[in-house]
Amino acid sequence: MSSSVPKHPKQSRFSLSEVLEEMDRSESDGENDQLSGLESADSVSEAAFEDGLDPLQDFEDTEENPPPSTSESFDVSQQKRRRSIPTPLPYTTSSKPARPVESRRASTPTPTTSDPEERWKFVTEDDVEPVQHRFCPARAPGAQLDTSKKYSPLDLFQLYFSMNVVQSLCTNTNKNGEKQQAQGKKYQWDPVSIKWFLGILIFMGLLTTHTVRDYWSPRRPYGIPFCHTVMSRKRYEAIAWTLHISDPEEDNENDQKKGTPQHDRLFRLRPLLDSLLLSCKTYYHPRQNLSIDERMVASKARIGFKQYMKAKPTKWGFKLFVLADAHNGYTCDFNIYTGKSKSVSGKGLSYDSVMNLIKVSYLGTGYHLYVDNFYTSTTLFQDLYKLKFGACGTIRENRQGFPRTKENAIPKKADRGTIRWIRSDKLLYTKWMDTREVTMCSSIHKVYTGDKVQRRVRNEDGSWRTRNIPVPTPVKAYNQHMGGVDLSDALIKYYNMAQKTKKWYKNIFYNFIDIAVVNSFMLHKELAQAQTTKALSHKTFREELCKQLVDIGLVEQEASASTDKLCVPVAITKGKELDPSMKASFGRRHCALCNEGKLRNKTPWKCEACDVPLCVIVDRNCFKKWHMRKEKKT
Repeated sequence: MSSSVPKHPKQSRFSLSEVLEEMDRSESDGENDQLSGLESADSVSEAAFEDGLDPLQDFEDTEENPPPSTSESFDVSQQKRRRSIPTPLPYTTSSKPARPVESRRASTPTPTTSDPEERWKFVTEDDVEPVQHRFCPARAPGAQLDTSKKYSPLDLFQLYFSMNVVQSLCTNTNKNGEKQQAQGKKYQWDPVSIKWFLGILIFMGLLTTHTVRDYWSPRRPYGIPFCHTVMSRKRYEAIAWTLHISDPEEDNENDQKKGTPQHDRLFRLRPLLDSLLLSCKTYYHPRQNLSIDERMVASKARIGFKQYMKAKPTKWGFKLFVLADAHNGYTCDFNIYTGKSKSVSGKGLSYDSVMNLIKVSYLGTGYHLYVDNFYTSTTLFQDLYKLKFGACGTIRENRQGFPRTKENAIPKKADRGTIRWIRSDKLLYTKWMDTREVTMCSSIHKVYTGDKVQRRVRNEDGSWRTRNIPVPTPVKAYNQHMGGVDLSDALIKYYNMAQKTKKWYKNIFYNFIDIAVVNSFMLHKELAQAQTTKALSHKTFREELCKQLVDIGLVEQEASASTDKLCVPVAITKGKELDPSMKASFGRRHCALCNEGKLRNKTPWKCEACDVPLCVIVDRNCFKKWHMRKEKKT
C-alpha cells in the first residue's frame, strides 16, 4: 500500500516505502560499524579513556526528543541527525499504515525515579540520612606487626622485598646476563648482588644528577664518593642493562602464546608483582575511608598498553588503578591497565576497575569509598551498597542513571553556596555552586548538616572579602578523604628513583621499589605511634635504608669470600690453558692501587678472595698495602 505525500514548498518529501528503504540501508550500515567497533574497540575505548570517559557509562548530551510525528512521512536527513548511535528499529511490511517513527538514542538513560513530578529540592527541605552499614573490618586496622619489637628500615623493606624475591631477581638477572654474553655482548658479567644495586637506586632518588655517570665522576663539582665505594660504574651499568625479573626461558614460552587467551602481558613482572601485592595486603589493614584513583608511571617504551593522558602531569606511561588508605596514603592494592579488553561485567571499565580492587574477604564490610567522576555511576554505587560498602564521588551529569529533570535546577548565575539535591532510594545526588557547579553522588551522607567553608568574594567596589558559604556534606567529606592516592604519589615523587630505560618492565620495576619504600615508611610511622616514639622523617628513613642495604651487601660478600676463598695472590690467568710463551703478558690488568694514584701499571696478579688486580713485585707490593688499608677501615 502506498500513500501520496503532499509536497512541501521548502523541502522535498519521500514516500513511505522510500523512507523505510533508506532507513533500512542506513541502519544496517550503522549496525555494522557499531559491531566492528565492539570487536576491536581499541580506537574508540582508548580515545574515550584518554579523555576520562567510559564508553559504556557516558554518552553525549543531546536535546530532548521531539514529540512523535503524526504524519506517515518525515525528513530522512533530520532523522539521521537525531540518532547519535544507530540502532535497529522494528519495521513492518504489512499493508497496514505504519506507526509514526520516533527519534531514538541508544544511550538515553532511564529516569532514576518513577515520580514524573520529581524535581531538584532546596537545601531547606528535609532529607533522610541513609542507613549506615556497621564497620566490620576483617582485621584490626593498622600495621599487622608485633608492636613490642623494634624494626629497622631494612627489616620493614624486606617485608616487601623478601629474601626469596631478592634471590629470584639475582637468579633471573644472572641467567639473562649469561644469555646476553652468549649473544655477543661485550661488557664483562659476574654474578650479581642485587642489594647493592637497590641501595644505589634509593641513593639516586635522594640525590639527583643529570646523568647516571655523574655519580661516579671524580671531577668537580661532582666527586660523589658513595657510589664509587659500593661498586664501579661499569658494574652498575652491567646490572642495570641486564636486570630481569622473570625467567628468560619462560619469557620465550609466554611470547609464543601471543594472540591467545593464555598470553600474559605482565609476565615479565609477574614474580615480583604477585609477591608485592600479597605483602601490601598482609602487613597492613586500612582504616574505614578508602580512595581509588589512577597513577601514571612515566615511560615512553614501545609497548601496546602504554597510555597517553593529555590531562595528566605525566602524559606518557603506564596506568595503575590504585586502592589507598585515605588516612595515610598506604597503597593497599593496585591493578596495571594492559589495554582494551572485554568488560568482565559488561558494565564498563570504570565499574570493573573498582570492583576488582574491592575484595570483601580481605577488607571486610562497612568501608567508605571515595572516587572521582571517571568511576562514579549509579550502577556501581548501588552494587557497592549491596556489598555493604558506602561510596561518594563526583559524577558527570551525562552519566547513565543521573536524574534528567531540569525542574528547579541551579540557575547558571546562582550565588556561591547554592545547593540543590535529589534522593533516589539510597543514593543522594547533589549540586553545589562554587566557582562553578559541582555535582556529587553519595550513598553515605545527608545533603547538608550545617557545614560552611570560607571563600573570597569580590565586592561591588572591586575589593575582596572572606565569606562563609554553606557546603554539602558529601563535598566536605570528599575533599577530606579523596587524597589517599595523591598523598602516596607525592611521597613517591619526592625521592623518585626512576631511571631512563628502553625496557617497559624496568620502568614499572622502579615504581615497585618506590611503592615498597613508601609502604615501609608508613609501617614505620604506625609502629612509632603505637610505641609512643618519634618517627623518622621520610628522607632520613630512606637514608638509613640505603646505608643498611649497602652494608648488608658488603657483609654477605665478605662472608662468602671468607668461606670460599682466602686473600692470597693468584695469577689472573689461573685455570686457563695458555701457550707458555703468552703466560707473562696475557690477561694483565691495571693495578687497583696504582690506578688510584693515576699510575697505569699492569699486573698479572690478583687477590683470589677480593678479585682485585694488585702488583706483587720486588720494589712494589700493592697487595700488602691494599689489605692493610682494608683492615684499618674495618
